[in-house]
Amino acid sequence: MFDARQLDALAAVAEQGSFLAAAQSLNVTLAAVSLRIKSLEQALGQRLLVRGKSVRATAAGQALLTHVRQVRLMESDLLKSLNRGGGGGEDPWQTLSVAINADSMATWFLPGVAPLLAAHRLLVDIVIDDQDHTHDALKSGDVLGCVTTLAQPMRGCVAEPLGVMRYRCVGSAGLVASVQGEGGGLSVHRLLAQPAVIFNRKDGLQDAFLLQHFGLRQPAYPRHFAPAVDGFEKAIELGLGWGMVPDQQLALRQGMPELKELLPGASVDVTLYWQHWEREAPSARRLTEAVKAAAAQYLIQ
Repeated sequence: MFDARQLDALAAVAEQGSFLAAAQSLNVTLAAVSLRIKSLEQALGQRLLVRGKSVRATAAGQALLTHVRQVRLMESDLLKSLNRGGGGGEDPWQTLSVAINADSMATWFLPGVAPLLAAHRLLVDIVIDDQDHTHDALKSGDVLGCVTTLAQPMRGCVAEPLGVMRYRCVGSAGLVASVQGEGGGLSVHRLLAQPAVIFNRKDGLQDAFLLQHFGLRQPAYPRHFAPAVDGFEKAIELGLGWGMVPDQQLALRQGMPELKELLPGASVDVTLYWQHWEREAPSARRLTEAVKAAAAQYLIQ
C-alpha cells in the first residue's frame, strides 16, 4: 500500500516544480517533503524525481504520478456520487487536465465540451501545444487526455480517431498578388522570398505544404513567429506574410478582411486523435465522449 502523504508530496513537487513550493502548498516543512519523497523512493527501490535547477519526474515517477491523478479523479467521482445519494447539496467542482493544439482550442473543442462542463460542474486545465507534441503531456502524466497526431496508442492509453483538420495556405490580397508568376499562378520562388507567419518553432505546416505541393524539403525562407491564434491571423491579414490556416478558422472570419488562397484547392490535411488513459474515471469518460461527438460534428470524417 502507498502512503497517502508520500504520494501527495510527490504530486505537489511535480505540480509546483520545486520542493519548497510543494512544502508551501502542503503547509508542511521543506524537510517533511524531502523525507516523504526519500521514503517513497526507498520503498520502491528507484528514483522518482531528478533534482536540479528544475525538478522533473523520472519514467517511474511519471508512471506513479499518472496513477495518483487517476486515483484522485476516481475518488472525486465517488464523492460526487455519495454526495448526490446523501442529498448533500451541489457537487464540488472537479478539474480535468487536457492538452490541446491551439487551432482545435480556437474552433471546435470548447463549443463541443462546454455543455458537459456546465452540466457536471467540471473545470478544464488546458495545456496548449503543437498537435505533434501534445502527447508529451499525457506521457508525463500531466493530463488525462490530448488531441494529437499520434495514431499509435502510448502505453496504458487508447488512441481514438477524431477526424481531419484541413489547412489552406493563405495571405492578404496584396501578398497573393506579389507572389504570382507571369502566367498568373503561384511562383514558389517569389513565395520563398516572402516571410511566412508561423505559430511557433514546433509548427511544421508550412514545410509540409512546400513538400507536399512543390517537393521542397525544408527550404530556407524568412519567418515571423506569432504564438497566438488571433495574433497569428492578424499578422497574415496585415500582409506580414503567408501562413497555414484551418478551414474551421477561415469559416469564423465573417466580416473580417478576406484571406486569399495562394494555391487554390491545395491543402494540408492533419489527422487528429484523442489519446486518453485506458482506465478512465467516470468524469474523464464523459469528457472523452464529448470530445468524440464534437469532432464528429466539426472535423472532416
